[in-house]
Amino acid sequence: MIYKVAAFYQFAALPDYRELREPVRAFCAGLALKGSVLLAQEGINGTVAGGGAAIDALARELAHGAMFGGRLNNLELKFSTAEAMPFNRLKVRLKKEIVTLGDEAADPTRQVGTYVDAAEWNALIAAPDTLVLDTRNAFEVAMGTFDGARDPGIKSFGQFKEFAAEQLDPAKHRRIAMFCTGGIRCEKASAHLLARGFAEVYHLKGGILKYLEEVPEAQSRWRGQCFVFDERVALGHGLQESGLQELGLRERDKDTARDE
Repeated sequence: MIYKVAAFYQFAALPDYRELREPVRAFCAGLALKGSVLLAQEGINGTVAGGGAAIDALARELAHGAMFGGRLNNLELKFSTAEAMPFNRLKVRLKKEIVTLGDEAADPTRQVGTYVDAAEWNALIAAPDTLVLDTRNAFEVAMGTFDGARDPGIKSFGQFKEFAAEQLDPAKHRRIAMFCTGGIRCEKASAHLLARGFAEVYHLKGGILKYLEEVPEAQSRWRGQCFVFDERVALGHGLQESGLQELGLRERDKDTARDE
């Protein structure tokens, strides 16, 4: 069986996020979906897998159903496939943040960087005056990144603000282009930099996954594999499974990484 995988997020005001936990869990369980969904006052973040019709039903409910009442009308949603079920169980958890940075000034519902589509990304990062910044954790960067990208050397996304304070300067780094796996970390990171006075901040819309899906390998500036937070471990161009499953993480480690 080929499983369909949906990765999704949106920053949106969800003051009732605690009350949403059980309806989301029950809806996903009723569709026999497995994976992880995070709910917070600032929005939703998740990756789940199941049958194609079941995943499509969840996508419709999130974006248009009564459960969220139209509050997820700008849901960032990406699909891929897996030859085996990439998750062991279903988890719906409540969090303070859907991606942990720890900076109240970084509010993507108020301001974020300029989105750049995958088709336009190569030209932006090739410009000599652009600092290309990989916002992911060091072990992810080690598996693959874009040509010329700077690795912040962080162990968790929460350390990004310390890296920015110590290594980035609004007067020197006038144009920053950042990227991450699916786009969510860049939403927070770009909001953080804008709040600190950086004027020109761009981020790859849909993240690495959208780039690998849309940009032909012959035209790609991506090198290596893209780590993903499930049993597939890594994906390549065309979102094909890389065959690196033997590198797998312990379940606890994957849970920790997923929240970062």
